[in-house]
Amino acid sequence: MASQSFEVTIVGGGLGGLCAALSLRQRGLRVTVVEAAPELGEIGAGIQTAPNASRILIGLGLRPQLEAIRTQPEDQVRRRWADGSIIAQLPLGQRVIDQYGAPYWHYHRADLHRVLLDACADPELPGPTVVLATGAKVVELDRTDPSRPVAVAEDGRRFAGDVLVGADGIRSAVRDLAGFEDSLVFSGEMAYRALIPGDLIAADPATRFLVDRYHSTIWYGPDKHLVHYIIRGGQYLNVVAIVPCTDTIERDWSGPATPEQLAADFGDWDDRVPAMLSKAKPEDVSVWAMYRRRRDPVWVDGRVALLGDACHAMLPYQAQGASQSMEDAAVLAEELGRVTRDGIDAALVRYVDRRAKHAGMVQDASLQNMAFYHLPDGPEQRERDEKLRRFDGESDLSYDWLWNGSPLHDPDTESIHYQFAR
Repeated sequence: MASQSFEVTIVGGGLGGLCAALSLRQRGLRVTVVEAAPELGEIGAGIQTAPNASRILIGLGLRPQLEAIRTQPEDQVRRRWADGSIIAQLPLGQRVIDQYGAPYWHYHRADLHRVLLDACADPELPGPTVVLATGAKVVELDRTDPSRPVAVAEDGRRFAGDVLVGADGIRSAVRDLAGFEDSLVFSGEMAYRALIPGDLIAADPATRFLVDRYHSTIWYGPDKHLVHYIIRGGQYLNVVAIVPCTDTIERDWSGPATPEQLAADFGDWDDRVPAMLSKAKPEDVSVWAMYRRRRDPVWVDGRVALLGDACHAMLPYQAQGASQSMEDAAVLAEELGRVTRDGIDAALVRYVDRRAKHAGMVQDASLQNMAFYHLPDGPEQRERDEKLRRFDGESDLSYDWLWNGSPLHDPDTESIHYQFAR
């Protein structure tokens, strides 16, 4: 296969980077993943994959591994902040599979990362095994030969390839070193992430309902909202709680937090909320400033391409950040996998052409939802709740648009037409 003759360096070994590495490997390309951390891993928190992302992961041949680690929510529940009353409830589970041909699943991020990492490194799988370089903080790009960009690590290691992909997150070193425009914007908000042991939730009559049937729940309130869902089959309740940002966290980007602090931020909400939040494990609570990138269609400079949060970091109001990175990965691999070395430049142009507008629309919708989620009680909030009851999506983007179909020209039909156990 002609494409075996060239090499791709991916800077960043997160979910987007590994998904790209595996997708490229399966098309016969030689891939090196360069990661700044001393070992590859993910933070301890949950992740949602909507059908658009599940379809890509299943298409990579990972279905048995995913089924072993996933938790399937049966409903999405939308609640009012003050009394917990249900605004609307939508069945997920089998309905999503029947309607979109792929599931809506929840995972512990570290479990999903491990599945991708194992597949990249497994010598028995198709394509050249992915080379993994850790403890390699990229501090320079050497583009003396424009057709062979080199990522240079702090310790002097050099990683050359025919394409260099910056999949290194919202504070991308590759983006800065390649001279892309700075597009970071601060949202004014911060997000608590917390894991709460499922047995503590089950033992308290006030919160027991959260484990009796697995839901994905969103609570809407003035200036704040809260999302929670079960992961690891009931081992943890994963919580993401968004509140106005403090000056310290805006400056430091992230920091530790306590269950008491988290519960206090929601002290005036329905009693079940602080009761739930106060059960978080102290070592599993952190807080993160919410930054985003302005919508920007420039993702490629010569043989350097950006992917995921490096080019389209979005606020979490569509739960699509990682899912859009996986779509990037699949499309990038499809374009690079069908050309020889002299077709790389055109393939990168097509990658951006197919992804930038789509991801940009999701960025915009996620930003719209920030105000939409956090309305004060009143006429606008009541109008919003009516919209939430219809379940056709929250912003201008419908779930049908987000979740349907495939970003690939030549999707693996097997992945779309899998039969899922009822």
